[in-house]
Amino acid sequence: MRPLAAGAQLACIAFLLIALALQFLRQDLDWTRTPLSFYLVGPHGPLLQGAYGLLSLGLIGLGASAYRSGAPHARSAAPLLLFVVAGIALAITALAETPFPGHALTLQGLVHGLAAQTAFLCVTVAMLLQAWRWRADPGFRHRFAAAFFGAVFCFLALWVHVLVRDLPRGASQKAVIALIGLWLLRVSGWVGRDRRA
Repeated sequence: MRPLAAGAQLACIAFLLIALALQFLRQDLDWTRTPLSFYLVGPHGPLLQGAYGLLSLGLIGLGASAYRSGAPHARSAAPLLLFVVAGIALAITALAETPFPGHALTLQGLVHGLAAQTAFLCVTVAMLLQAWRWRADPGFRHRFAAAFFGAVFCFLALWVHVLVRDLPRGASQKAVIALIGLWLLRVSGWVGRDRRA
């Protein structure tokens, strides 16, 4: 399972670097007001789609490796299943094209929006549950506080983005994505170094 954790870490790195690079490459989009979904359409869209695909596999790999690396009495299938659902939803998000503001909502756009919301919700809840399981795991107990409070911060940041509509939609969404990505990157590194992973 160690290769899955290492793969998840590499997927997070690739996704974060590509998403960051596109903020400079897409001069036609205002990064503070444009959510990341709109970078899937137009120049360099396939590059970001590939990054979403990598991250979706990384989420599934992290879920599986975190499950297998945990002590048997501290394991739960719930975070694993949520990571898998988040990964599938993220892949659908990448493939279903979202319409730009002012254009009519299409079936693809509806699917994209629902998939994106599912991915956000499932991954943040998976993070919380996985970190919570570590409080009873001798091999990961020393990681519990950092993992759990980091996950709580990401979960709260997501709801601030959703509920506080006055925030710049692009900047607030990308901040949430960056926080989640950094949590995933850090935790996949921890899981990858565990002797049971």
